[in-house]
Formats: sequence, structure tokens, C-alpha cells
Amino acid sequence: MPSRPDDLVLLYIDLKRWLVVVGVCQHLPMTDLHAHGDPLVILVHGAWHGAWCWASLQAELDRRGIASLAVDLPGHGASVLPLTDMHGDAQHVADVINGLGRRVVLVGHSYGGAVITEVAARTKGIDHLVYVAAFVPDQGESVGSLLASLPPAEVALTAAVIARSDGTMTIDPAGAQAAFYGACSPEVVASAVSRLSPQPFATMSQPTTGDPRSTIASTYIACTQDGAVAYAHQQLMAPRCTATVTFETDHSPFVSMVEPTADVIASVLGDATAGAGASS
Repeated sequence: MPSRPDDLVLLYIDLKRWLVVVGVCQHLPMTDLHAHGDPLVILVHGAWHGAWCWASLQAELDRRGIASLAVDLPGHGASVLPLTDMHGDAQHVADVINGLGRRVVLVGHSYGGAVITEVAARTKGIDHLVYVAAFVPDQGESVGSLLASLPPAEVALTAAVIARSDGTMTIDPAGAQAAFYGACSPEVVASAVSRLSPQPFATMSQPTTGDPRSTIASTYIACTQDGAVAYAHQQLMAPRCTATVTFETDHSPFVSMVEPTADVIASVLGDATAGAGASS
């Protein structure tokens, strides 16, 4: 055991770093964290969700030999950290990427599109950005200001949001299926709804501080039956990305269209690997 107070402090810091890495890693052998092969796929969930929502997609990626890591944003899923704002969410993901020390393909769902945009403005080593039915803010835009700049559009999510006096919002379970999981089975809906968690209002009002898509290739997955982010809005945001793929499904294609979603990521991963090889 350490014999001096300084030794105890150093031991605590090392243990804390280890817990941060282990706590956010899912479906990834520890030996892969230090490999230098294909880019690692980092999955960032949207509002009210957690890393759990990517489980079906990660199983399919595993089947294809594609390593992925799903991150619980602070206060969501299994995270014991306090809820934070968008910049705090982005810094958490950036810290994970910096700790891994390898190239990544960064995938964001819904609100997670703002998070991955900010992450890419804060850290290096990102080969590609994938926006899944997501918000695509330009520099200086927040989710809220981006929505305000788009034509009005009705979505089921509006009626499902419940504002709370503590500065967070939750989802009415009765409205969750129409908003998020319209093409999913009742069993999937039930298991997902039971894991939804509060989302801070502050995450929707903070602007992004950079313009990473000016130098990083990006792909948008648009969903025509989306009950959370209007398809009409997705059509207006998608051209901000390098390429667009359209699915006839709900807001959660990583559950309702697992294999096609994995196909997009596999294609992006191949392009990123080829690009890295050409530049080396």
C-alpha cells in the first residue's frame, strides 16, 4: 500500500482514469483500445437515451468484426456523473477519445449530432462524422437556434415532452413510441421506454464553437418516418454533410433497420481507412 499522502493521491488519479475508460466501454475488448488498425467507431446517443440504445447495432458491428464503443453521456444510462450541458457532454466524449489515442469514426444520433460536432471542434483524430436523424449545427448554432431557423413542422415528440421545474425535461411514456420507435416491436419499445432519463434544457441552447465539417467528411442518415426530428428538417440539414443516405423508417434506425445502418458505417469505415492509407 502507498505510504505517503502523495502516493495516495496518485493512486486515486490512476484509478479514476481507469474507471472513466472502463465505465464507457461496451462491446470492446480491452486489448483493442491500444490497437492501431481500422478506426474505432464511437457511438453517441441522443437526448433522453443512453449507450444502451446502440446494443443491437453494436451486436451487428461485432458480427462484422467492426470494433465500436458506445458512450453514456453524463447522467444518462449507467453514468453516475451529474447531468451537464452540451459543452459538458462534448468534453466528456472528447476526453474518452483523447484517452484512447486512436483514430475514430464518430456517430451521433439526434441531439448527439450537436455533441459530435462540438467534439470534432475540440479534438483531433476524427476521420468521419455520421449524423443519424440528427441535428447538424453550423458554428455558432445550438439545437434550439437551428430548429428556430427552420420552417415549422409538427412531430410527435412535441406532445411527449414533459417540462420539469428542475431544469430538465422527460418523455411521457405514452408518447415515446410515436416519437422515437414507430417502426419497432412492442417488446423493443417497452424495454427502451423503461430506460429513458431526464434531459437538461441547457443542452439545447449552447452553440457549437467550430466548423469541423469544413475539413472532416460527413454522412447524414435521414429517416422519412421520424417522429422526433421532422423529415422536412432533415432534408434541409442533410446537405450540410458530404453524403446522404435515406431510410424509410422511424427515429431509431439502429434498432428498426440495424443491418442497413451497419452497412453505412461499414462503408464509411472503409472510406476512412482508404483515406488514411492514401495520406500516410
